[in-house]
Amino acid sequence: MNAATHSDGWHDWVVPDAAAVPPEPSLTTFAPPDGTALRGVVLMLHGGQANSLAPVQRRNGSWWRMALLARAFARHAGRAGVAVELLRYSARGWNADAGPEPAPLVDGRWALAELSGRYRDVPLVLVGHSMGGRAACALAGEPGVTGVVALAPWLTAEEPVEPAKGQRLVLAHGLNDRWTSPANSLDWSMRARAVSAQVARFELPGVGHFMFSRVGEWNGIVRRGAMGLLGVEPLPTEVAEAFALTDARAADDGGPLRQGVSTGEQGLRMPVETS
Repeated sequence: MNAATHSDGWHDWVVPDAAAVPPEPSLTTFAPPDGTALRGVVLMLHGGQANSLAPVQRRNGSWWRMALLARAFARHAGRAGVAVELLRYSARGWNADAGPEPAPLVDGRWALAELSGRYRDVPLVLVGHSMGGRAACALAGEPGVTGVVALAPWLTAEEPVEPAKGQRLVLAHGLNDRWTSPANSLDWSMRARAVSAQVARFELPGVGHFMFSRVGEWNGIVRRGAMGLLGVEPLPTEVAEAFALTDARAADDGGPLRQGVSTGEQGLRMPVETS
């Protein structure tokens, strides 16, 4: 394959010739300062499109927005010993019909395997926006994942909840989102609780999809949610209280997870505190 490798200041990426397949996925690492004990890892998953085989580039808004968020979060996380990894997918699309499973899930599992070898025996949290939020929810049950933060997740009315069984998830959605459905993420959260997922969900009135308004609050959701799920910082009180509405503990006899208790929308339509 004829190809060239370029550096754009964020990561190296491969530009193949016109007949080639999309480039392989890659990871951009924001490592803690030298000498800082590693306490956790956060894998960031960016958004995309329903269908596109085009390679992801820095100028693509979905990747660029997540890169900004990763950089902002890494400044805080690194001081606490948390590494931040930003995944660049092999292609821009979800591409559900192009293979046995959507492309970001294939890339996400690749990234998790890479990080399992790189960072052993430390907890890992997935943070995803839009299509990345959908991927994070679908990968919630993968080995080593200790929690999920999903921002404006692209969840459909038929989105399965089984991958989230027994997992802890923090969701947030702007109520003026016209790209992904706040109603669907609320419905998904309620259905996830029914399979013993612990879910806390925040709403931002008057806010759209791309996280360019009330930026500090989006950043705060990621910072407090991810650090709390890693156990590096305490979980926010409102998140812990929302999680407690689902009894996801193992039965006393060591049996399977108990069925979640229906609590309606309680803990799933919480306002976001200003950061």
